[in-house]
Amino acid sequence: MSTAPAPLVDIDGVRPGVDAALAQHVESLRHELGHMGSDPGLLLESVTTMVDGGKRLRAAFCYWSWAGHGGPGLARDRPGRAADRAQVLRVGAALELFQAAALFHDDVMDDSDTRRGRPAAHRELEALHRRRSWVGSSRRFGESGAILLGDLALIASEREFTAATDPLSHETRLPARTIFDRMRTEVTVGQYLDVLGQALPWGDDVDGDEQRARAVARSKSARYSVEHPLSLGAALAGADEGALARCRRVGLPLGEAFQLRDDLLGVFGDPAVTGKPAGDDLREGKRTVLVARTLRGATPAQAQVVHDLLGRPDLDEDDVGRLREIMVSTGAVDQVEDLIEQLAGPALDTLRAGDLLDPARQVLVDLGVAAVRRRT
Repeated sequence: MSTAPAPLVDIDGVRPGVDAALAQHVESLRHELGHMGSDPGLLLESVTTMVDGGKRLRAAFCYWSWAGHGGPGLARDRPGRAADRAQVLRVGAALELFQAAALFHDDVMDDSDTRRGRPAAHRELEALHRRRSWVGSSRRFGESGAILLGDLALIASEREFTAATDPLSHETRLPARTIFDRMRTEVTVGQYLDVLGQALPWGDDVDGDEQRARAVARSKSARYSVEHPLSLGAALAGADEGALARCRRVGLPLGEAFQLRDDLLGVFGDPAVTGKPAGDDLREGKRTVLVARTLRGATPAQAQVVHDLLGRPDLDEDDVGRLREIMVSTGAVDQVEDLIEQLAGPALDTLRAGDLLDPARQVLVDLGVAAVRRRT
């Protein structure tokens, strides 16, 4: 069973199809903005760069859920009652554009320097301002540009989703629209909860800290990474409420396991693979389940080290190594690995036993395994 997303998202041409839809959208946008001169070109290039780097896991979950719920046959036999392949791929493109919007904004809020091995958009714009010796604050220019980039990607996501689903019947379009709208609302509020969590006292109540961290993970990442794409694909196939409920039951724990894996990679991942400097999440002071479990098992001296170092942007490799050592020695890493399996195992079993068409069922299982056991 593969644990690398890339071959899985290529099956049945999902990645190329989504890539083509994204490229067409950006080209249409370029044509639309042509009368505004060359200055918007940098924004379009930044959007292109961001969407080019995506794993396409969300789009793949959506596509194969559609296929597993009988979408291809229904689209052929009852046009409009279920989305066809091209429409599902465009919805996949809308998911990728929404992901790009979230990342543009997230990098500003986290003050991140890099994204996928490249300077984050606000850093690139900041550097451009500095190189050109433009007037005003380079930092303010970069952050403002990145916020607007996120807004542009968000608008593009809405337009792509609307274009894909407008031809569908009301019975199919309404559930799909409801899921898409709820997803965007939850991610936005989840991002606020993340910002709020960073401002609240931390370490006095580790159980409460973990509960907040998991609530943030579910709303900000878990649901929109797996649950909503699965549900969206089923809705596009015209699935009933029972099938949508099963997607939610499977998708939420898989999505939370996906985020927990991301938290581990943010501390222990290989920079050459993840595209982020080692220990970047520690420098940003991210308050995760991993950190909460570390503090729960730490000695007073270890807890003091965590409080002293976590969130310091000037952490060097020795500091990162000290924090990693404490996370391992307290058992926090093993506990998070166990939690990932506790969440993912039953969800994957449900997928295997689910009333889904083959080969989509097996592809969805493989995608779930890849999401929670990935190394990037």
